[in-house]
Formats: sequence, C-alpha cells, structure tokens
Amino acid sequence: MLRGLEIRDMLIIDRLDLSFQPGLNVLTGETGAGKSILLDSLGFVLGWRGRADLVRQGAEQGEVVAVFDLSAGHPARAVLEEAGLPAGDEVILRRINGRDGRKTSWVNDRRVSGEVLRALSDTLVELHGQHDDRGLLNPRGHRQVLDAFAGVGPLMGDVRTAWRALGQARRARQDAEARLAEVAAEEDFLRHAVAELDKLDPQAGEEATLDAQRRAMQGAVRVRGDVARALAALSDDGAERLLIDATRWLEDASDGVEGGLDGALSALGRALNELGEAQQGVERCLDALDVDPHALEATEERLFALRALARKHGVLADDLGGFADDLRARLSALDGGAAGIASLKQDEAQAQAKYDDAAAGLSAARREAAGRLDAAMMAELSPLKMERAVFTTCIAPGEPGPEGADSVAFEVATNPGAPSGALNKIASGGELSRFLLALKVCLARGTSGVTMIFDEIDRGVGGATADAVGRRLRGLAEGAQVLVVTHSPQVAALGGHHWRVEKKVADGATLSTVTPLSADARVTEIARMLSGDTISDAAMAAAQSLLAG
Repeated sequence: MLRGLEIRDMLIIDRLDLSFQPGLNVLTGETGAGKSILLDSLGFVLGWRGRADLVRQGAEQGEVVAVFDLSAGHPARAVLEEAGLPAGDEVILRRINGRDGRKTSWVNDRRVSGEVLRALSDTLVELHGQHDDRGLLNPRGHRQVLDAFAGVGPLMGDVRTAWRALGQARRARQDAEARLAEVAAEEDFLRHAVAELDKLDPQAGEEATLDAQRRAMQGAVRVRGDVARALAALSDDGAERLLIDATRWLEDASDGVEGGLDGALSALGRALNELGEAQQGVERCLDALDVDPHALEATEERLFALRALARKHGVLADDLGGFADDLRARLSALDGGAAGIASLKQDEAQAQAKYDDAAAGLSAARREAAGRLDAAMMAELSPLKMERAVFTTCIAPGEPGPEGADSVAFEVATNPGAPSGALNKIASGGELSRFLLALKVCLARGTSGVTMIFDEIDRGVGGATADAVGRRLRGLAEGAQVLVVTHSPQVAALGGHHWRVEKKVADGATLSTVTPLSADARVTEIARMLSGDTISDAAMAAAQSLLAG
C-alpha cells in the first residue's frame, strides 16, 4: 500500500506531502490543476519512462519520495532480496532528477538502478487508463493476464520444467552432431595419426631413457680407442715384453755381480705381477666398452622418431601416449557417433512429447478460463451500459516457449455484428475506460498488496453509468488500495478519502497544491463538480445526496 508521497520542485509543485489510506482514494480538480503532474511524479519515483522536463523552473533538482507498506508475503520482498536490499515492513523509494537531466535512485537508502525500481514498481503499483501501455492495453501481457485469472501456476511449472528438459536434450543432440561433424572433417588425419602412433607405441619416460642410453654409447665409442691403445702398450708387444727382456738380461748378469741385482730382480717380478693385474682390468673395461654399432643406430632412430612425432603434433614426447588416447577417443566417437546421435534424437523426441503434453494441458486450461473470463466480462459490462458489446479472449497457436505455445489477445466488438479488434483499436475513450474497468474487476479478485491507480477511467461516462463505475472501483478497493483521478461526481462521492488538486498563482509563480478534504469540504467539491464555478443550493443538495449513497 502507498502510505506516503513527498514531492519537491517537480514542474509546478514546489513542496507536497501526501498521506494515503487503504480503500478508495479519489483526487479531483479542474482540468490543468496538476493531477497528471501528481501521477507523473509518482511514475518518476517508480522508474517509469515519462516526460523528461520534470524539474520546476528555477530549481536545481526535483525529488520524489514514496513510502509503501509491505505485507508479510508481498512479492516486493523477493525483488528486494534478489537485489541485495534490506527488506522490512516498508520500502522507501527516493529519486532525484537534476537540472542537467541526470537521475539518481535509492531504495531503503541504497543506491539502485532504474531497472531495480521498475522491477519493484511492477509489484507495488498498477496504472490503468486510456493511455496505459504498461498494463491491460498491452497485447504482449494478455497471456499473463489470462494465466493469472485461470490460476494455472502448477501447470505452468510443469511446462517450464518440460521446456528446460527439452532444451537440454536439444542442446545435447546439437552438440553431439557438431562434434561428429568436426571429427568427420578430419577423419583421414585421425586414422593416419593413430596408425602412426600405434606403430611407434611411445611410452611415458622413454625419451629420457633413450637419450641416456645414446649418450652412454656415444661416450663409450669415444674412449674405447684410448683404452685399446693402453692395453696394447701393456701387452706382449709393449711394457710386458720389455719387462720380461729386462728380467732375462739381469738374471744372466746377476752371477757376475754377486747379488747386486737381487733387489732389482725382485722389484721387476712385482712389477710384472702388477702389470698383469692392470692388463686384466683394462681388458675388462675394454670388453664393457664394446658397443654394437647397430644398437646405437637403433637407439638413435627411435629417439629421433619420438622427437619428430612430438614436434609434428605439437606435444611433449612424454605426452604422445595421452595424445594418442585422445585421438583414439575421437575416432571411437566417430565410429559410434551415428548410434549415439540416434539415441540422443530419441531422448529429444521423448522430451518434445512431454513438453507437447504439458503445453496441451496448459492450453486446455487457458481455453476453459477464456470462456469463464468472457462470461465474467459480459456480466460486468452490462451494468456499465455496454450490454451490447462483446468481449472475446482469442487463443491461437504461438511460438513454443517456457510459458506454452499459445498466443493470447483480448478483442472487443462494441456492437453486435461489428468487426472485433484489439481493445485500444476498436473502443472509443469512454468505452475503453469501461472495458478496462470491467476487465480489472474480473482479474482483481483475490489480488492484494498492489496499489491500483485509475487515471480518468470514467472519462466519457456519466449518470447511472458513472455510478456503476464508482461502485466497481469501491468494490476493488475493499481490502486493497485504489487511487482514482476523476472528473465524475458520482465516482468521487463513493471514495473513502478525498483530495482536491488546485492550481494557484503566488508571487508570479504558478503552483499546484493537493488538499485533503473534510466532510463539509467534500460536499462543496462535489457540488462544484456538478454545477461548475457557481455552486447552487440544488448542487449542494445533490452533492449531499450522492455522498449519502
């Protein structure tokens, strides 16, 4: 419920503080007094798109504050929670329009975007009038209006669930087909690469092992010549032969020197023994360095093949095995792709069937509700002196989506035999107002928590018809809040609370004011609405009669 509205420096309003009440609130005043400015200001703080030049002449900025009371389960609470805003028993909207056109908005003292304001406004206020393109006159919203009347929430939930499942199944099939097409385009490459990798059969860590073996064999080839030459120097044709000759010569000469060569001969014996051990060690090392040239060649060929294949595919040699597994998986997907896609197509068909069933159930509920809505509308139009008019809820096949596969539009014919058409195309101003009021009465049953605003919805009607309009507005206001801008005394007399909008000139400036009316002041205002500027006794009596009901 809208509890309070504060307006500062907006158009011809300098300062205005209003406190509204539950029930039917009526605002009256002469044409041009500022009633539309009041609604423009309210629309501004709610984030609605409207006129741009709102700041009062001479002021630096205009400001509007609106305070709404929230019930425990009010849908605005969900919007506040989603936006990360504090939520309590009230919500305070504040918006400033600078002279330069810049707009800033706050909700509960938190800076917010216009999008958040508009999301909140959808849960707080409904505006109905001849130029209302946000509500019942907007064909894009007629399906939602019918669904609200029909109470198809559970069916809608089933349809949305089925739509999500269908979307998932469709995307799974499309993704599989895309992957299959991608793999099929490189089938020749995949088969050649897998065959090449299978033939080589690379193993993790193999490159390092082969490289170490190659280095060892290459090193052995380089040092074996030196070891062989050393062995030759130690063998029979080298140091060993010389030592043996020297020993023989010294032994022949030892008798002539009477033991002078015994020490030398002993040392030579030991040297020959040591030389033999050295020769055996060198021979063992030479045997160990005996590298098969074919083995070195084979090691190098495999090492080079691994590295070449790694460069070819842009991976590390140790990753060739995993890379081969990936290619095999892609080939496997290609070989089994047709069967997999067939299965996915079957899943999609089943999801489509479930969606079609859910959508058909929702369509049936909509058609049944459409008949009830049309009958309810005809019952409401008769007291509004439109018993000859025809209201029809048209349901046609529409684009399938999460809310079903129906297109819904409200059409009217103002006279029997006349062609029907869209609400805002066929009806005149007064007829349109009554159609909208009747439709809102039918749709508002059970509605709570939303402030409904009717902007001159009684235009073009009077007498008993205006009285019928007023009584339906009062009925809507039971247990709710309705604000009505009206020129009809019959409607104004049925209000629970009454404000008069006036335009005054003070110090050369034109200002608009809004004054709550007492019981006596209401009689005078309704008398003015009946008779004009000159209020007669008869008009006063008629006003009192209207207020008495």
